[in-house]
Amino acid sequence: MPEKDRERPANDQELLAADLGATVGQLMRRIRAAPPQDGLTPAQRSVISRIDTDGPATTAALARAELVRPQSMRLTLAALEERGIIARSPHPTDGRQVVFSLTEEGHRMLDVVRQAKRNWLAVAIADRLTADEQQTLATANELMRRLLVPAAGAVT
Repeated sequence: MPEKDRERPANDQELLAADLGATVGQLMRRIRAAPPQDGLTPAQRSVISRIDTDGPATTAALARAELVRPQSMRLTLAALEERGIIARSPHPTDGRQVVFSLTEEGHRMLDVVRQAKRNWLAVAIADRLTADEQQTLATANELMRRLLVPAAGAVT
C-alpha cells in the first residue's frame, strides 16, 4: 500500500514512536560520551570515525561534514596529526590540497574508542538489568531491527 494511502497511526503508536525516538537518541548520546581513556575530544573522535568510514578527506570536506568552520577543523586535524593518529598526503588530483587519512595508530585509537563504547553499554546492561530484563531487551532489539526492514512493497 502506498505510504500516502496508509491510515494515520493511532495516538498510542505516535506516543510510542516519540518516546522510542527520544530514548534511542539519549542512549546514543550516552554511548558517544563513554569516556575512553584515550585523551581525545569528542570532536577528534568524530573526525577519526568519519575518516575511517568515508576515507581520506580534505580539511574543507571534513569541516562541511562535521558542520564546523575550516579554521576549527584545522585545529582538530593538527592535534590529531601531532599525536600520529592521522597523516597528510598530497591530494590525488589537486596539488594545492592535502588529504588526511588514518595511520596505524589512528586505527588502533579508533578501536579503543569503539571498545569503550561497547564496554560502557555491556556493563550498564549487566549492572542495571536483571536476567529477565536482559532477555526482554534482546527481544526488543530484534523488534527494532524489524522496524529497519522496509515493508513489502514499500518504496524507500
